[in-house]
Amino acid sequence: MRIGELSERTATPRRLLRYYEEQGLIVAGRLPNGYREYDEYNVDRVLQIRGLLDAGLPTRIIKQILPCLDKPRTIHFPDATPEMLATLELERDRMTERIRCLTRNRDAVAEYLDVVRGNDRPAAASVVRASPTSPADSTS
Repeated sequence: MRIGELSERTATPRRLLRYYEEQGLIVAGRLPNGYREYDEYNVDRVLQIRGLLDAGLPTRIIKQILPCLDKPRTIHFPDATPEMLATLELERDRMTERIRCLTRNRDAVAEYLDVVRGNDRPAAASVVRASPTSPADSTS
């Protein structure tokens, strides 16, 4: 598929796809006329990259962990440095905290919708609440 189709299918601007290619995150073949040609697997790959970027991972880390996301999963990093592992642990912890915050926000919105719509019972998921001084509240 050409870059326009990949852009449409992943809701990713063409310029960003070219940047991913520059960073070695995706690979495009070239047609005789010089146009980029992407394999089907790039659709999932771009969506994975976007999800990891949204979670706060930098492209240099994403490039290192992308092989782990392929199937079958083969995780082997002979060049994994203590710094890289520390960075990944920090990013994992940040993602976990962000998930908690997003879950609280989703539950609050669900409860609000239930009340506004006049439902008798609050959403079951809204039972879990964080204290107003929770550090995660500052990330929302």
